[in-house]
Amino acid sequence: MLRLLCPGKYYDSICEVDLAELKRRGIDGLIIDLDNTLVPRYERETPQRIRRWLQEAILQGFRICILSNNWTTRASKIANQLKLPLLAPAGKPRQGAFLRAIKLLDVSPEQTVVIGDQIFTDILGGNRLGLKTILVVPISPQEMLHTKFLRRLERLVLKKLRERNLLKE
Repeated sequence: MLRLLCPGKYYDSICEVDLAELKRRGIDGLIIDLDNTLVPRYERETPQRIRRWLQEAILQGFRICILSNNWTTRASKIANQLKLPLLAPAGKPRQGAFLRAIKLLDVSPEQTVVIGDQIFTDILGGNRLGLKTILVVPISPQEMLHTKFLRRLERLVLKKLRERNLLKE
């Protein structure tokens, strides 16, 4: 079970994800979480450094889809501002959401990476389908109540992954 919760890579920020390395590994599609991956929770603006990273990804030919469990109009507005497709509410970690994103991006699972800040939604969902996964540190401490609870469990999982030398930071 621990392997399903183990990200392929772990970074402090999405901006640290090396796009050239992803291209070398044959990645063409990026499925990216919204809240606390691209935008701080409860905010409406994507930080400029993340906007630059997304622009560079597009320039390098990546196909990008935002996959969010969020159901508000806020998610749609942010996706429109970024000019990226959005699938929401996704129901992560259910496989259907990830399969819809892969189809929308017109890439194969082998060409796809999932990037998100939550182990029990983004990483579990991607790993269940055999997708490559990248975990990033949340960009804001602001969280929904149920996410705060899950963060405690995540810390235990991350500790176990580090103890077993499975976490590639």
